[in-house]
Order: sequence, then C-alpha cells, then structure tokens
Amino acid sequence: MKKAAVVSAALTASPTIFVPRARAYWARQTLIHPAVDNLRVAGVTDAAMTRSIDPNIDWLRQEELVATPIVWQNMDKLACGLVETRNVEQAWKTIFVKPPGKPWSEAVVAVKTNHIAQQHTRSAVMSKVCHVMTNLLGITPSNIHIYDACHGRDISRKTPFRDLPDGVRIENRWGGSNTLTTIPRPWQDGESKSGCIQPLVNGSVDILVNISMCKGHGRTYGGFTMTMKNHFGTFSPSPGHQDQPFEYLIAINQTEEILGPMDRKTGKVLYPRQQLCIVDALWASERGPGGNPSHQPNFIAMGVSSPVVDYLVANRFRKDRMGWSIDEAVTGKFLTEFGYKPSDLPNRGEIIDV
Repeated sequence: MKKAAVVSAALTASPTIFVPRARAYWARQTLIHPAVDNLRVAGVTDAAMTRSIDPNIDWLRQEELVATPIVWQNMDKLACGLVETRNVEQAWKTIFVKPPGKPWSEAVVAVKTNHIAQQHTRSAVMSKVCHVMTNLLGITPSNIHIYDACHGRDISRKTPFRDLPDGVRIENRWGGSNTLTTIPRPWQDGESKSGCIQPLVNGSVDILVNISMCKGHGRTYGGFTMTMKNHFGTFSPSPGHQDQPFEYLIAINQTEEILGPMDRKTGKVLYPRQQLCIVDALWASERGPGGNPSHQPNFIAMGVSSPVVDYLVANRFRKDRMGWSIDEAVTGKFLTEFGYKPSDLPNRGEIIDV
C-alpha cells in the first residue's frame, strides 16, 4: 500500500511516465568520475572574494559585495587543486568529460541551483562554471540549462544571474519533477518510483553540475543541506519527508539520472553525468533552510563525488571550523552508504586547501 501510494501521488502530480524496466544498481566504490580522484575535495577561503563583511543580508546585497574576478581566480585554483595540476585549462578539461559520440558544441548541460528561501547561488560562482563550458570547452550557451525543479518557479526574476554567456537558459522549474522513474535501493527496497525532471530521465542531459548552498537543516539529513539534498529539487522532494527519508536521499543520489548510465550487470558508471559538485559558502548558515545567512565564511568547496563533498564539508568546515552541530552518526552514513570509511579518504581526511 505504501508503494502504491507513492506511485499514485506521483501520477497525480504528473502524467508523464518514463520508467526503465530494469534499473542498474550502482556498485559501491566503483568510480563515478574516471579521471579525478573521487575521494578528493578541494576548498578555498579568501576574504577578498567579498568587499566587506555583512553576514545577515539578502541575495541582492550579497551580489553587490562579491568580487567576481577573485571568485573566478579561486575557482580556477580549486579546479587545479582537485586535479593536481598547475595548468588551469588542463584542470577544467579533466573535470568535464565530453559525452561519447558528440562534439562539445552539442553537449547538453544541466546546472542544479538551490533556490529555496533567501539563500541562492551567487552569480560569480554560476557564471564561472558557465563560461568555462562555453569559452574553454566550446559548449553552445543555449545548451546550458539552470534549474530548480522544486523551488525554481521565479529564478529568472528573483535571482537574475549576472555575467552569464549570452544564450544560457534559466529554466526556472524546467517542467518540475514530472516524470516517473524507478528509485534504487535502499529506498523501498528498490521497487518504487518517484518523479524526476524529464531531461535527466530520458537521458538528454549529458553533463550535470551540482551547485549547492551550505545551510542547516533537520538532523534527519545530518543537520545540513548541501549537494546531496540539493537534488530534492531534481527529484520530487515529497518522499524525502515521508517514510525512509534518509534512504530516499541516498537512493536518488545513486541513480543513473544523477551518476550516469550504468552497466546493468556490474553497476559500473559507463559515462559520468554529474561531473562536478560545488558548495558555495561565500555566505552560509548554522540553521536553515530558510532565512538570510548567519555567517560570511568566504569559502567554496569542490569535488566530483557528492557524498564525499558533503561528508568532508560537514565535518571539516561546518563542525570543526564553524563550530556548528551536525549529526555525526547520520553524516557518517554519507560515506558508508557509498562503500567508504573515513580512513579511505586522502590527505588524512582533510579538505585540500588551495
């Protein structure tokens, strides 16, 4: 009955159905990104990324204070630190993997932004990613789609990102999570379905970039919301607030929609879809997810594996640096549910400081 209710609710919300009959199950510890250390996370703290300290302000005021050229320089440093090279162009070209059988000009990119409440991606972070794709890789600007399928109804009006390449599309909700797809284990034993945005379900998106905020949230999710929970605006968030909410969070982040197409027998990712995860913590919050930010840490983190990014930023940044409470038992599962333990992490389990 529980499973039937989930399917019924999804069907009521959307008539679109695109359900693969046999889903692959991602095999724990198998590579997500083929060319970047999946367990490596780079971070940068630089007070020069903003012009003055003013923590509890809205997005428009934050935009006035952000020093875009410094943010761009530091994101280049993050890319180099992640790939372990001094060559900026090589770093970005290693992070972003060209889809098989397509020239770069035809690659389709989805950028998941977080548009809930008052804390949103800063233009400098968003525009840097988009310019790397258009100027360095040669992706057609109109093939880049910025969205939040849950809270994105008015992104283009309330968060009019500046300095984007001409033609980049701010899609708002991009149709919403209107297409049913099967969700793997551990949620509902891998036998239930939930809604997701259609371009990910039908495979028309080649590259997914996850740009998250750094905010507090319920202890069900570890006490914070960052890159993994950001996809509650890619998949329907409703099951994540019902039975097995943490299992749902883990499961949607192990789908082909997020990780990329997988071999049905081995669970190996054949081509990585989510190729970059960013935590924009120029401003951040101890509590949340609503309200203005509480602090201005001038911090950005970057990695390719969402659970590893969240685990390290939660522990090393939110807990150790900021002194904010996290649920350590839940946060530990961000690693174990993907087959890792803290001792597996490089750099003695620290964020790589660039």
